[in-house]
Amino acid sequence: MTPVDGIDNLSAARIVLKTSLENSRALASALDNTGQKLEGIKQRLPTVGAAVRHVPRKKCTFVAIREHIDCAIGPAAAVLKVYDTIQELQKSLLSHPCSDLSTYLLMVKQLEESLKFLTDNCRLAIHWLEAVLEFLENAVPNDLYIMKVKKSLSILQELQATEKRARLSGGVLCAAFDKLEIEFRRLLTENCIHVVWDFVSSSIGDQASTAPFPLQVAVVQKLRAIIGKLNADNRLEKCISTYAEIRSLNTKRSFQALDLNYLDLSISEFGDVQDVECYIDQWCKHFQLAIKPVFEIEYKLCSDVFEKNGPDVWMDCFAKIAIQSGILSFLHFGKKITVCKNDPIKILKLLDIFAILENLRVDFNRLFGGPACIEIQTLTRDLIKGVVNGACEVFWELPIQVELQRRSSPSLNGSVPRLVSFVTDYCNRLLGDDYKPLLTRVLTIQQSWKQDKYQEELITSQIYCIIKQIGLNLDAWSKAHYDFTLSYLFMMNNHCHLCSLKGTKLGDLMGECWLKAHEQYRDYYMTLFLRESWGKIFNLLSQEGRVLSSPTGGFVGDSVKKRLKSFNEEFDHMYQKQSNWVVPNEDLRLKMCKLVVQAFVPVHRSYLQNYGFQAETDASPGRHVKYTTQGLETMLSSLFQPKLSKSGSTKQNRLIDKIKDIVTDNFRLTLLAT
Repeated sequence: MTPVDGIDNLSAARIVLKTSLENSRALASALDNTGQKLEGIKQRLPTVGAAVRHVPRKKCTFVAIREHIDCAIGPAAAVLKVYDTIQELQKSLLSHPCSDLSTYLLMVKQLEESLKFLTDNCRLAIHWLEAVLEFLENAVPNDLYIMKVKKSLSILQELQATEKRARLSGGVLCAAFDKLEIEFRRLLTENCIHVVWDFVSSSIGDQASTAPFPLQVAVVQKLRAIIGKLNADNRLEKCISTYAEIRSLNTKRSFQALDLNYLDLSISEFGDVQDVECYIDQWCKHFQLAIKPVFEIEYKLCSDVFEKNGPDVWMDCFAKIAIQSGILSFLHFGKKITVCKNDPIKILKLLDIFAILENLRVDFNRLFGGPACIEIQTLTRDLIKGVVNGACEVFWELPIQVELQRRSSPSLNGSVPRLVSFVTDYCNRLLGDDYKPLLTRVLTIQQSWKQDKYQEELITSQIYCIIKQIGLNLDAWSKAHYDFTLSYLFMMNNHCHLCSLKGTKLGDLMGECWLKAHEQYRDYYMTLFLRESWGKIFNLLSQEGRVLSSPTGGFVGDSVKKRLKSFNEEFDHMYQKQSNWVVPNEDLRLKMCKLVVQAFVPVHRSYLQNYGFQAETDASPGRHVKYTTQGLETMLSSLFQPKLSKSGSTKQNRLIDKIKDIVTDNFRLTLLAT
């Protein structure tokens, strides 16, 4: 060991000894104090012993309830602590959720949890204190102790009811939920954008191309969060009601631009389909727009917003929106059309309605196929039934109604009766690509309802019957003419009309032989007409009827004058009569006039020249030659012209689009009479 190490060890030993000495002095001082205390206790023990001897032995039983008191202290302490938290949360919920919805929802959740924690701990503390109270009342009849325990129980019971009061009207939770309902309504109202229609587009599908996405994703998420919280408080039905109310109002605003006032018309406000024909066309267009995109948008939005609540909930909400938006009004209007008076045009409009229903069938069943839409489904089935039965009823009655027109008077100008034009155009439309598939479908459905199988020849057989009745009507009407030449003209015009159906659906159905037969009848009656009218008149000037005189005699015999006078009178009479007659077909009219001019004007010219008259200069009302050859040709060429309307256009017989004449009115009346 080195000298340095020895010195360090001695220093360390010195420090240890010094510390031990100080500790010994402190211990000695403490013992002195303890001794003094023990002496004092010893002096007081006799007094304490005397006092203890006077304490009743039964008070020692407090030891038995110590455990109950200890168990109550823990929950009571927790109650005090959570109550402070509740007070702070209540202050925070005085704000409005619109500022920060997620934070507000979090505070509501925390308040609900705190109130539940408060209730549970109050219940536990009350349980233990009730045991203490029962013990005190039986074992220690001390009013002071019992009163204090009862007061504690009352306080705990009051705190336990805090959660219940919070959910009652005016309570903090109820107020918070009310604010969430207000926020729910605000989000819906401020973010609703109705459909803007593009009326410039001719396509139904493009007219709503400007329809915006109904709600932004962020808004949908907020609505879901509010619904989730309110659903926990049994307020889901209120959410559905509010949502349906606001969305249906938004849908109605979308419909306002369509002007749907016609849907509210009562049956008494129109007598038949003609009166509301334009409204039916609008209905077909508007109903399609209502389903797609309007109700399609609402359907998808309902499923998004109420997705977590299940399909039954959001389908019920969608049904409310559809009904409140007016879908039943659309269906009721269609039903009114089915019960209108029978009318030839009715079948076409019913087929238009059926086409819309058929085109929308898949989408309609998807949107309204749930149990919540039972009212819509029932009314739709009634509408389809009315459309099918109504269209078939009119279709089956058509031949009978054409036959009933046989008693009506024929046209006085020899033209094609408007009934004939109407029926042929009508049949062409029924056989066209637009209506025949629909009519076939309608007949197939009705046959299936009767447990019968649809037969392909049903439509063609019915058309054959209709055309047959038209032919019988024409025969009857031709015999009703007092002037047989007018009867010939009448039959010529009608056979011309029927053979002009070549290339149409009706013409193709009737066949080439039928068309050629009518061409032959047309030419036959034209020949009869020309021969029996103008042929007889110009026969007065024919070679066989002339009275010979000297071609250079310088005078005209009395018989020639009489013959010219007779010719003039007969010509004037015939021209005056036929100036009111009509040949609607322009080609046939030009052909007839040309034949008359070519056949008879040369006879007139030759007659005048043979007897020394100047055919082009000697005409004078006061002389024997009343007409020049050129004047005669002009007059004959102007015959059979259709009368012009005020607008200058010819009166067309397109009665499918506008049936306003008396003949079609009578046709409708006979439909009603059966």
